[in-house]
Amino acid sequence: MSLYNREQARGMEQSIAFSSESALVNFVKTTYKFFAASLLFATIGALIGLMNFNAVIQYKMALFVLEIAAFFGLMFSKNKPVLNIAMLFIFTTLTGVTLVPLLGFVIAKSGVGAIWQALGMTTIIFGAMSIFAIKTKTDLANMGKMLFIALVIVVVCSIVNIFMGSPVFQVVIAGACAILFSIYVAYDTQNIIRGLYDSPVDAAISLYLDFLNIFISILQLTGLLGGRDE
Repeated sequence: MSLYNREQARGMEQSIAFSSESALVNFVKTTYKFFAASLLFATIGALIGLMNFNAVIQYKMALFVLEIAAFFGLMFSKNKPVLNIAMLFIFTTLTGVTLVPLLGFVIAKSGVGAIWQALGMTTIIFGAMSIFAIKTKTDLANMGKMLFIALVIVVVCSIVNIFMGSPVFQVVIAGACAILFSIYVAYDTQNIIRGLYDSPVDAAISLYLDFLNIFISILQLTGLLGGRDE
């Protein structure tokens, strides 16, 4: 009887482990579907913004405020699944629109090709760091505090440079951001595959913000360091 109970318990443990693994796989799949959809909505937002370039430039501060409001709406709607998804796509669409002034600056300096190059570089970095996170045996969870401190420093430097207006300092900040958010890709990816996020939307927005900030950093470097040959 005890042998039967032992085998039954082992079978139940295996069933629970399989269910947990299956749930995690579905969670990861859903996360990347939301991430891909977020990139699509951001692209649509950027295209709409480019078609209405003058209006975006005129109302860029209002659009920025709307973007921040959408982000907070996304955070406060965590426990409301349908609203949470809607806020995700509203926020990502607005990030695409507010990216238009930078896109216009880079296009004017280096041409449309520079945008595709920046996007390609971002995709390569994102993919490489995601694979690193999956393959490495290093536990990246210990980097959380260090990454947060680095993020605060970068944000403070960015605010300071708004008043300084130094192109050289901006190049340094953009380079630091590109490195920082590349590391964040690995950190967030490892957290996702370990099931440390509450919902696929939360996980997707983390990946999206990593991708977006790497892309913005590369665009800034392209715009500040690049230029058409005269």
